[in-house]
Amino acid sequence: MCGIMAYIGSKEAYPILIKGLHRLEYRGYDSAGVALLDGKLKVYKCKGKVDDLENLCKNKNTSGNIGIAHTRWATHGEPSDENAHPHFSQSGKIVVIHNGIIENYAPIKEELKKRKHKFISETDTEVLAHLIEAVQENEGCSLAEAVRLSLNQVIGAYAIVVLSRDNPNELIAAKKGSPLVIGVGNKEFYAASDATPIIEYTKNVIYLGEEEVAVLKRDGEIKIKTIKNKNKTPYIEELEMHLEALEKGGFPHFMLKEIYEQPRSIRDSMRGRLNLEKGYVKLGGIADYQQTLINAKRIIIIGCGTSWHAGLVGEYLIENIARIPVEVEYASEFRYRNPVIHSDDVVIAISQSGETADTLAAIELAKSKGATIFGICNVVGSSIPRATHAGSYTHAGPEIGVASTKAFTAQITILALMALEIAKAKGTIPKNKLIQLLSELDSIPAKVEEVLATNKRVAAIARIFSKARNFLYLGRGYTFPVALEGALKLKEISYIHAEGYPAAEMKHGPIALIDENMPVVVIATQGASYEIVVSNIQEIKARKGKVIAVVTKGDTVVEELADYFIEVPETDERLAPLIAVVPLQLLSYHIAVMRGCNVDQPRNLAKSVTVE
Repeated sequence: MCGIMAYIGSKEAYPILIKGLHRLEYRGYDSAGVALLDGKLKVYKCKGKVDDLENLCKNKNTSGNIGIAHTRWATHGEPSDENAHPHFSQSGKIVVIHNGIIENYAPIKEELKKRKHKFISETDTEVLAHLIEAVQENEGCSLAEAVRLSLNQVIGAYAIVVLSRDNPNELIAAKKGSPLVIGVGNKEFYAASDATPIIEYTKNVIYLGEEEVAVLKRDGEIKIKTIKNKNKTPYIEELEMHLEALEKGGFPHFMLKEIYEQPRSIRDSMRGRLNLEKGYVKLGGIADYQQTLINAKRIIIIGCGTSWHAGLVGEYLIENIARIPVEVEYASEFRYRNPVIHSDDVVIAISQSGETADTLAAIELAKSKGATIFGICNVVGSSIPRATHAGSYTHAGPEIGVASTKAFTAQITILALMALEIAKAKGTIPKNKLIQLLSELDSIPAKVEEVLATNKRVAAIARIFSKARNFLYLGRGYTFPVALEGALKLKEISYIHAEGYPAAEMKHGPIALIDENMPVVVIATQGASYEIVVSNIQEIKARKGKVIAVVTKGDTVVEELADYFIEVPETDERLAPLIAVVPLQLLSYHIAVMRGCNVDQPRNLAKSVTVE
């Protein structure tokens, strides 16, 4: 949620800042703004998209080689020009952009009002700008020191960049609980919510740590302190990201591109971790904790949204193959319900962005109880890998579309590898069965390629149902989480109401909804529950429901019953989610496009959910 972009150097800042905001649009936002300093401090901001900000700035003075920019997702106060960032201090000399939430902003605001401060917006960020200026005036200190002292007074999460008219040669950046990356160029610095706006200018970055304040100087000097006044040595890392990964590459939308990238992203998630010839499976990130996993009496998987669905597949995989009890929890519920956690529990935290606020809070809770925490994450250098004891990156590459696709299949790939590695170490899987499953996993990328070849057929089915108002998705066993994920994708990007259910639960309520106007998507691939799913389809047809079935290639029974079908290659049912989800992703995509929806940036949603 929200996007930060800042620049200081010798180049014109405005084009860099605007391009950076466009790169960050995937994070979700409802207003945008920019501040530029060139003798005068100029601020332009408005409700709406970055394009609206660009239109506002036409024929305006946008000169200056230092500036900050922001895309805001409304928390305190509705989307409006006044609530958009940047926000001014009382005198108008200082401007601040901010991601996160200042929880104690209200008492600070009341205290400042007593000192005759006047506020224009409803935001917590404006309060922070006023506080910084008040501290600087009261203490007679530098801007950087005022920021540091102010942050000791606030409770909550923040990533901020501060620009002052009186300090034309420096930017101040700070973070706690919200991501901030500093790009290091040749006597220039970039600051952003993530690396996507920085990669085309430099591959050298500093991931600012918790409660750290950085002073970025125009001459190329950088100083970092904690808010407790402890000096820190900047640690520069090299980005592995490539610019072409951030472009659409000829596809009309990022989501479609990312659906088509899944053969590669699944393969990359296995690369170096699976050796079919030697019957070898090893996740390097968990090597030091293998015995902890083997001895675990219970594994708890936590995640939100799509990551929670991947966790459900992981539950089935780990219990079936490694024979360890698994519970899957919504991180947002887990953190608040006083869960029972033992020191010999293992917690697996799953997040695409690595910045999900609820998941981070759940990690800290589990750590405080002595549990061992593993992370599964897609973004190198993000907060969750830093907060966990160990873990594995998915190597899916940047995912720009808000509706997650390739991250989901990459997460399941890592969970499958983890289940197989634990099972091999525990001896819960015979060697021949291990080799068989490794071989099946190795073949998944090619099978996903086969599914992608059905795109035109899926698009034709989507056209028939693009005006539907409700959908029901059904699956059994390993494909029940796929039904949930398929329904979520449709809701997210087409705004059609959809529900995912275990097929056997249909008779316990949802069957009342079925009539000739209700499309029902049934994942009916071959497996232990196949015959029961066939019975469920017959029940739907008896009530005149329209059945769209995902079936194993060569199936004649379901194809005869269903109104429409999409064939997928045969695979071990434990790995079926990696294949069966792809036509559901395509179905959602095509329906959304036909309805004229913004596929990559659906309304009200954000890619990185950094607040509760």
